[in-house]
Parts: sequence; C-alpha cells; structure tokens
Amino acid sequence: MNISCIIIEDEPLAMERTKSFVSKLPFLNLLACFESGIDAIEFLKSNKVDLLFLDINMDELSGIQLLESLKIESEVIITTAYNEYALKGYELNVTDYLLKPFTFERFIQAANKAQSNLAKHKTVEEKKFIFVKTEYRLEKILLNEILYIEGMRDYRRIHTIDKKIMTLQTFKDLELEIPENLICRVHKSFMVSLDKINSIERDRIKIRDVLIPISETYKKRFLELINHS
Repeated sequence: MNISCIIIEDEPLAMERTKSFVSKLPFLNLLACFESGIDAIEFLKSNKVDLLFLDINMDELSGIQLLESLKIESEVIITTAYNEYALKGYELNVTDYLLKPFTFERFIQAANKAQSNLAKHKTVEEKKFIFVKTEYRLEKILLNEILYIEGMRDYRRIHTIDKKIMTLQTFKDLELEIPENLICRVHKSFMVSLDKINSIERDRIKIRDVLIPISETYKKRFLELINHS
C-alpha cells in the first residue's frame, strides 16, 4: 500500500534527515515539503494526503496549532526535540511521536504504524454488509440500510429501512463486525447508524420518530465520531 506524505519542518537539517528517511521506504511517496505551517494548510485544503510528518516548534504557526485549526483526516507523525508535547499530541490522536534525533529504525516503526492504520481504514470503508444469525439461518444485512440496533434482554433487534431482524448475537459480537465510524454504540442498549441520525438534542438522538438515549459511558467516543464524520 503506497502512502502519500508531506513534511512540515522549519529546521533545514531536520528536513533533510526526514526526507532521506522517507526516500528509503518505497511505500512512502513524498508530495511536498514545507517550512511553514501556514503554507502547509493551504496545500492540505486542496490536496489529499495520507500522512504528515509534522514539527511542533515552528514560527508563525506551531504544529499543535495547525492540528487544532484544521480538520486533519491524515495520519500524523510528530517530529520534535521536545517531549513535553507528547501528551497534547496524543490528545489530538496523532499516529506516533518521534523525539529528535530519532533513528531510522524508530522512523520505520512510526511509518509502519501509519501504514497499518491506513490499511484498517480502507478495509472499514469497503465493508458493505454483515451476516447475522437469526432463527436457523444467516441473514445478510446491508450496513447502509441499518437505522439502529436495540437490546432486548437476550436478543438484539436490528432495525433496518424496511424490516426488523432479531438475533442472539451480542452487542460485543456486532461491534467487532461493524465499523464504528458507520454504526456505533451510544448506550448499553443501543447502537446507531451515524448517517441515519436526524438530530441530536441534549442526550438524545432522533432517528425517524424514535428517540434514543446517549449514556455517559459512550458519549465522548460518540461525539468524536460525529465530529470526524
């Protein structure tokens, strides 16, 4: 799997070192290099990039400010000489954190992690359906037809656009099969399809005429998913 990437780094020696490392990995395709975070933002607005190698301490706009100011869907590997930004980096869901001067071996680990994450995302995007056990058969259900899934004691009721299916499969089983960026858990008794939500008010989701509660246990992750959808 080839990965398009850019380097955002204002130290010339560090830039050359990262470029050298990138050139040694055949699956990395370097699109551009930027000494300014502002220039990088302009590029990202009109170009799809799989991976950013991002310095933290830069003039005008820091790496952290760049991540906070722009909705970044790319994998991000932070490169910095300062370890005090590690916690903030992980709060912003970066892929890895390379502390300068990092070795080529450590660079490979970070690049492989980004490649693995991107491969998983691609698999998630391609998944179209699941099979669920109901009565004495396995029934195919298209993921884009699911409205929500409701827990009913020992059963789960899957509400689709045109039918309802009862299954003994647990929420845990379903969560392992269904990508959470499509259908996610919002309550101990409910999973919802994100693209079928009509509205969200306080701690309730409306899908068609049904109101579904959001519990504190799942609220944070649910809000992260809808903010990145």
